[in-house]
Amino acid sequence: MSFKCRGCAGENVVPVVDLGEQPCADYFPPAETPGPDPRWPLALWLCRECTLVQLGPVEPQLAEEPLAVESATSRAHAEASVKEILSDHPELSNGVVFEFGSPHGGSWLDHLYAAGARLAGDDDKADLVVDVHGIVHEPQYGEMLKLRADRLAPGGLLVMEFHHLLPLFVGNQFDTVRHGHWAYVSLRALQNIAALHGLKVESVQQVEMYGGSLMVMLRHTADVQPDQSVDVVLEDEDAAGIADEVQLGSLQEAAWHAAGALHDELVRHKAAGRTVLGYGAPSKAPVLLDLSKVTTDLLPFTVDLAPGKHGRRIPGGVPGKMIPIRPIDELKAAKPDVVLVLTWDIADEIIAQLEADGGWGTTYLVPLPEPHERGR
Repeated sequence: MSFKCRGCAGENVVPVVDLGEQPCADYFPPAETPGPDPRWPLALWLCRECTLVQLGPVEPQLAEEPLAVESATSRAHAEASVKEILSDHPELSNGVVFEFGSPHGGSWLDHLYAAGARLAGDDDKADLVVDVHGIVHEPQYGEMLKLRADRLAPGGLLVMEFHHLLPLFVGNQFDTVRHGHWAYVSLRALQNIAALHGLKVESVQQVEMYGGSLMVMLRHTADVQPDQSVDVVLEDEDAAGIADEVQLGSLQEAAWHAAGALHDELVRHKAAGRTVLGYGAPSKAPVLLDLSKVTTDLLPFTVDLAPGKHGRRIPGGVPGKMIPIRPIDELKAAKPDVVLVLTWDIADEIIAQLEADGGWGTTYLVPLPEPHERGR
């Protein structure tokens, strides 16, 4: 099977990682739904031309309303990002802005409005165009990047933040591979695809969101003088081999190894008589728990801050042993010996939240890159 690259429309696209058939990541059915749940192939492909890593040709269609609650980490990051951008580019404070939104939240608009910016009209060009974790939800990455370029006024700044392929690869963040996230972007790939639409990378910052993201500043080609930050990230990417199909393929073995290690760790706790419960029902949990063969035998339930997820369950798994999602108070009432932090990218926020009143002496288990305990 072959298909055209989602970034450059090239035809030299090859499979590199196969995680088997997986449930749709944002599909959280009611807890009483017996299953089995629908599944689709979940595989990564590499374009040998532009180096974009992307989901394969199968496109599951399970429209679900977003149920997540935006984290405090995400809200604080949005506010800090706007302050930094306006400090570096004060001319944008009263400029015209346009934002391509994300299902994850993290909007900059309120903070930009507070600084004096105004929203672009339907057909207006903008001095500042923002995309924070939005574009990867679009199946055709290249076409969507062109829309962002077309929105940009001459001399304007396009800011794009996205989960970076480099920490995904070196940190074995295989659970971030999911249906609905169509592209897994390196700076090299973005640079290559941006050039097709008259854009060039000016600078880049590495940020901690979602386990490691990039915030990239781009402008129309004639306006750009790249700084040293661009070369630093490109060199790191090249050293890790994330445009090499053999190197990328090693993620598959690393994923199965970590999944097996998590299963064994939970079995060990159960054998020792320790209770383990989960925190979080993120969109990455289905892949992690499915590959790890974790059922209610090892994880009786997980909890989540989002009321919309309560009374639902993690998709996939074994019918009759699928993991329900409950309110956080039920975790606190149960006082488990171990809390498996499924929202591992905001583990510090979770631990601080559960320890705010002194906690109960629990151990926090973070599943990736290998299962390990975190201090309180």
